[in-house]
Amino acid sequence: MTQALLIRGGTVVNADREQQADVLCVDGRIVAVGEGAAAQAPAGAQTLDASGQYVLPGGIDPHTHMQLPFMGTVTMDDFFTGTAAALAGGTTSIIDFVIPDPQEPILDAYRKWRGWAEKSAADYSFHVAITWWSEQVRADMGTLVHDEGVNSFKHFMAYKNAIMCDDETLVNSFKRALELGAMPTVHAENGELVYLLQQEVAKMGITGPEGHPLSRPPMVEAEAANRAIAIADVLGVPIYVVHVSCMESADAIARARARGQRVYGEVLAGHLLVDESVYRDPDFATAAAYVMSPPFRPKVHQEALWRGLQSGQLHTTATDHCTFCAAQKAMGQENFAKIPNGTGGVEERMAAIWDGGVNTGRLTPSEFVAITSANAAKLFNIYPR
Repeated sequence: MTQALLIRGGTVVNADREQQADVLCVDGRIVAVGEGAAAQAPAGAQTLDASGQYVLPGGIDPHTHMQLPFMGTVTMDDFFTGTAAALAGGTTSIIDFVIPDPQEPILDAYRKWRGWAEKSAADYSFHVAITWWSEQVRADMGTLVHDEGVNSFKHFMAYKNAIMCDDETLVNSFKRALELGAMPTVHAENGELVYLLQQEVAKMGITGPEGHPLSRPPMVEAEAANRAIAIADVLGVPIYVVHVSCMESADAIARARARGQRVYGEVLAGHLLVDESVYRDPDFATAAAYVMSPPFRPKVHQEALWRGLQSGQLHTTATDHCTFCAAQKAMGQENFAKIPNGTGGVEERMAAIWDGGVNTGRLTPSEFVAITSANAAKLFNIYPR
């Protein structure tokens, strides 16, 4: 039976303009906007009066981790609960991550994640992480692009002794992505420096969550961002930097773009709105709940990130939704480096960015649509659906 919904009289907001228009949806798809939409509505269509309201595209969160095995445990949200939360907050599509273990065939990992995602309540796709390199990985990247529609590959520059990419892997994978027309993405933190600083902070007797940002200062992120951008520049491949959290990384992206390089930056809603003071909360559970990487920064970095979004030097907003409960976080009760990294946010992102962006005058409604939906769609081959 056909399900039809006619939204009448609202202000339709796209990334390029606003217009008062009717919108007709049939079987979950938008089939008409503007004049003629009402005339095309089938008999029995549900009508919703949106007069005086904005009608926005569904959000796309380009960075989530549902059902992720990580740091000795598995995230609390699976693909059903996580995407149900996304839908409740206005996000209708997520891009999650397939993260193979080192030496695990990437096609095997992809099939495993696809199986987990069958229960998803929302649309989804995947970035596939490259955690090791061989000629088989090279061939499998081609299979993923040509047969499965994958168009982006993730590279962790942190997490030493686990999934961290060395420069050889970065170079080989970036070069292969260029050949395939895919987008390399990077988690930009210098894993060697993080590993060293974690030990140095512990030697100072700092073992609680307040040690987390001390072990991952802004320059640790900036070094990796600059290095990844430089490698991409030499190879001539575009690059997407995930969860840009500090002004130094934002500046690196802006400088590269000023030279004409194709560099794109993602900002997490949390990094726009939460500052590092949360790590000093005297309650361990509260402070540990905010442990994620890169960590939350001093407020001065938040303003730099907002400016990057306003100027178009940063392009998307995401959440890095990766939820662990208090008992899981307590695995690092005696050592902050063992606290599972991750926070939530997939349900709250749209409302939080509207409140912090549009309601404060930092963003127009069209700019909001660009950074929460349209730009991600264009970068990751979803546009113009």
